[in-house]
Amino acid sequence: MIAEPEQRVEESTEAAVADPWVTIVWNDPVNLMTYVTYVFETYFGHPPAKAEKLMRQVHEQGRAVVSSGSLETMELDVQAMHGFGLWATLQRSGQ
Repeated sequence: MIAEPEQRVEESTEAAVADPWVTIVWNDPVNLMTYVTYVFETYFGHPPAKAEKLMRQVHEQGRAVVSSGSLETMELDVQAMHGFGLWATLQRSGQ
């Protein structure tokens, strides 16, 4: 019976590790809306309509989730956004 709770802890830990992460781009007073749309199209490959929708969300709501995936991938996306001069962070999906 002792092994059963341990097994549940392992399953719970595995599920937590497998949770996807998201990259969030935040509004800033520096970048033009057209530039932000361009970055979303060129880096993430979003179609123009989706890139503009995400840009509007950043502009009007202060932030938008622009990608999701593994921690390592989201770290790369955040670094890339910083390279483009955008403010970006990452967090677990669902938080």
